[in-house]
Amino acid sequence: MTTTATRTVWDTLVGQGRAVESLRAAASGRGMSHAFLFTGPPGSGRSNAAVAFAAALQCEEQPPGCGVCHSCHTALAGSHADVTVVRTDRLSIGVDEVRDLVRRSALSPVGRRWQVMIVEDADRLTDHAANALLKAIEEPTDRTVWMLCAPTIEDLLPTIRSRCRLVTLTTPSTEEVADFLVRADGVDAALASYCARASQGHIGRARALARDEGARNRRKEVVSTPARLTSLASCMNAAQNLVETTQEEADLITGELDSRERVDLDAAYGVVERGRRPREYAPAVSALEKAQKTRAKRRHLDVVDRSLMDLVSVYRDAIAVATGAGGALVNEEIRHDVDEVVRTSSAELNLRRIGWIFEAREQMLEFNVPVPLALESLMVALKAPTR
Repeated sequence: MTTTATRTVWDTLVGQGRAVESLRAAASGRGMSHAFLFTGPPGSGRSNAAVAFAAALQCEEQPPGCGVCHSCHTALAGSHADVTVVRTDRLSIGVDEVRDLVRRSALSPVGRRWQVMIVEDADRLTDHAANALLKAIEEPTDRTVWMLCAPTIEDLLPTIRSRCRLVTLTTPSTEEVADFLVRADGVDAALASYCARASQGHIGRARALARDEGARNRRKEVVSTPARLTSLASCMNAAQNLVETTQEEADLITGELDSRERVDLDAAYGVVERGRRPREYAPAVSALEKAQKTRAKRRHLDVVDRSLMDLVSVYRDAIAVATGAGGALVNEEIRHDVDEVVRTSSAELNLRRIGWIFEAREQMLEFNVPVPLALESLMVALKAPTR
């Protein structure tokens, strides 16, 4: 797989022509604001848009956003001194973290341009954290720019969103995603088409599928589930398999990071060199393990959530086939499984099934229902009706 160099900072924003035009103008000084709110569905590239805009604001060339100067390169790489990106591996962003960010935002930039503060997942701000952030946005310093990212404007306090300039992103089309994979990552056209459809417009997911055969195999296992839900035993087995495969994938993501953090902690406290542990070491280890446990839980929920959206795509396809709707299926590769779901159910039932999947999702993400319990209940509800 070959990779083509990015020409400008905007090239990774797939299918976002209107937003790019607005951000280009702002970076050139037309319509600039002290605070921006990037909204859009998962995979639309909210964080990428914020980072690209930050790079353009720091760019040394004209028009801003060349993608090759030192400022653009370091901003895109996450190492620019005046671009701070806050992302959390926890279920929420707390007030202490925001207060530290606010203190940093009050400092003058190291360079000649802007101090840029990007908050990914701003919808995860706690109430106290949101209030702390509001004060900073209400009383901005002259050379500080805030960029908040959230799925919708309703995910933030009205007092915060009213002080931000809104940048709305949309889900790119399958064709746009496939073209990007071919152009930017050198992916084979047939594979790019499959990944674009399977990701349902989610750029990050499409790239992950294109790069990892294991990810593609895990998805195939998930989308083959609906046709197999013919008995209570098959439902329980499907739930258990989904719990195990999602946990395995989440562990692959977090395991290496956990090990690296432990090595860094040991080095910071001189455990390896001195051969002994200072008094402060035990509390630090305890805090690290607590943070890692929280991150692992969120990562597992993220993987489960993505799998549930893959299940939704199968029932969506079944509704499309049953009603004669036009357009390509998301899961064309398992057309026979989709046809089996159509044969054993109705469009109305499959619509209700989609609703049940979203209810299970809410139970896990919002009400902390244990994943195995929620998935067992869901699979039983999805079981094909007895005829």
